[in-house]
Amino acid sequence: MDARLKTFETSLPATRLYHGWLMVAAAFLVALFGWGLGFYGPGIYLVALRERFGWSAADIASAVTVYYVLGATLIFFFVGPAFDRYGVRRVIAVGALAMAAGVAALPLATRLWHVHAAFALMSVGWASMSGAAVNIIVAPWFERRRGFAVSLALNGASAGGLVMAPLLIFLIERFGFAVALRSAGALMLVVLLPLLGLVVRRKHAGEHHWADDPAKPAAPRSDEGAQPAPPWNAAAVLRDANFLTISVPFALGLTAQVGFLTHQVAFLVPTIGTVAAGWAVSLTTFAAVVGRLATGLFVDRVDRRVVSCGNFLIQVVAMSILMATTSPALLIAGCVLFGLGLGNLVSLPGLIVQQEFPKRDFARIVSMIVAINQFTFAFGPALLGRLQQAEGSYTPALTACLVMQAVAAVIVLLPITAKMKRSG
Repeated sequence: MDARLKTFETSLPATRLYHGWLMVAAAFLVALFGWGLGFYGPGIYLVALRERFGWSAADIASAVTVYYVLGATLIFFFVGPAFDRYGVRRVIAVGALAMAAGVAALPLATRLWHVHAAFALMSVGWASMSGAAVNIIVAPWFERRRGFAVSLALNGASAGGLVMAPLLIFLIERFGFAVALRSAGALMLVVLLPLLGLVVRRKHAGEHHWADDPAKPAAPRSDEGAQPAPPWNAAAVLRDANFLTISVPFALGLTAQVGFLTHQVAFLVPTIGTVAAGWAVSLTTFAAVVGRLATGLFVDRVDRRVVSCGNFLIQVVAMSILMATTSPALLIAGCVLFGLGLGNLVSLPGLIVQQEFPKRDFARIVSMIVAINQFTFAFGPALLGRLQQAEGSYTPALTACLVMQAVAAVIVLLPITAKMKRSG
């Protein structure tokens, strides 16, 4: 009887709900509101403000660009240290309040500088609730299954496009701009603030997922068996080859990706019409969820750089299809193929950092990479717009996307090829 009881007790860690999964759910909701109001929202706000005041799209878009640049600056210099010092609860709470306040301030704008001020306030929320935050929330709770856990959490970003964007449009059309934005901000606070108090906490010493049992042999890390890591030095990290071969390719890939997504409807409408273009956008977003989930099932068992290279190449093939055809079916297929790699560009950098850098520096390094990526992709829409305007066609713009993704696929593999040359 005692032996049976002992067997039952030892089986409990594998069957009891691990709190890390609740943290994944919390990160999912943070991503849903962060991306819903802070990434997909600005395009909707731009249209509403343009219709309300008659300002040019270029003038309002300049506020969006400044918003992303400010967010990137905050992420680069402050977010990582803030999470380390104040913890997830406080940083996310401040970010949510700033995002809600900025969104609620937009309908009060009567001059263009008011829009810039509202977006500046929102940038605090975006910096606190974007990809760096999701990685920082989830990372301490998982080792072997981190790729899968981060993939699940970051699907909240895609859900932000699938849920929050249509909700914002419906609320604006039904109740007006001011009521819609204040309601969306209030909904975020009603959901996130209690969640932060009830669910989000630090991981206790000795607490682990059953698959990460310390008694089991751990997967090898880049720093395993090495000398203790040197003190934090941001300048040294910025010069590190591993860091550069993460930040540069993903900055290129996200610049192409955000640029294409911004111009996707404008590219498709002349060929397939507005309705079909809308379906193509929805299918692209849905494919991002599928692609991220599928990648999460195997990414923890292979080299994340190889996965990243394959992801970039999938989008190269997608761009080739979009450039080569006018068939509605093939254009939609190209968008779906592009979407399969969409979400992974946000989740993969943090997974490579986990694979190659000391655990204690994870928050700071991920924040730096996300900041560099965001600063770069802020200029993607303008770059593609200029290329389209110069030629009167989207072919040069899509070619630029293809080239950026192809170059990214090569750069991300450089450490692997260098290692193979040394061992050969």
